[in-house]
Amino acid sequence: MQRIAIALVLAVCLTASPFAQARKHSSSHATSPQSQTKHASTRAAPGVNRDSHGRIARSQRAKTEFKKQHPCRATGKSSGACPGYVIDHVTALKRGGTDAPGNMQWQTKDAAKQKDKRE
Repeated sequence: MQRIAIALVLAVCLTASPFAQARKHSSSHATSPQSQTKHASTRAAPGVNRDSHGRIARSQRAKTEFKKQHPCRATGKSSGACPGYVIDHVTALKRGGTDAPGNMQWQTKDAAKQKDKRE
């Protein structure tokens, strides 16, 4: 039920965002040279913070908060490594998802690799 509520909130936010409005009214897919990367699947999303390597900047505070709310499935701990699992964004950051605990989930490493291929 919580995931449905999160999905609805994200859908409303995305349709009301300036990014969504620009996509509705724009037929051009041109990007600036700064937003182009080697891989088409990693093109820059507008308004997303980037690190010095051009990757989407992750909030360590959001990850820490997520771990407090959802201890590791393998160890039961709220800090440290979680063997066999990664923290995944339900809606990818490059697709407009938020870097917040409500958009995160534990995912096995194998499932994460499969999801990354699809995204």
